[in-house]
Amino acid sequence: MSVVIIGGNERMEQQYKQICRRHKYKAKVFTRMSGNLKTQIGQPDLIILFTSTVAHKMVHCALKEAERYNIRVERAHSSSANALDTVLQSVKTA
Repeated sequence: MSVVIIGGNERMEQQYKQICRRHKYKAKVFTRMSGNLKTQIGQPDLIILFTSTVAHKMVHCALKEAERYNIRVERAHSSSANALDTVLQSVKTA
């Protein structure tokens, strides 16, 4: 399964990927807005938004793609490793 993480801290990017690997997910992490974010998101199984550390433009772009391809979206206010772990565990149980 694949996950796209939108937002978060740049210095935590590798840690986010390791946590996802531990839960058997392949992860892409976007901490900054890039011009072609829409095409880079692709069609993952899950999009996680770290709402406290993300630009509104990135949220809008991610939600548009999620609606377009019927992708599940989870939000976490905190961009901590624990918040990501909690979201991934709740997805497994749902």
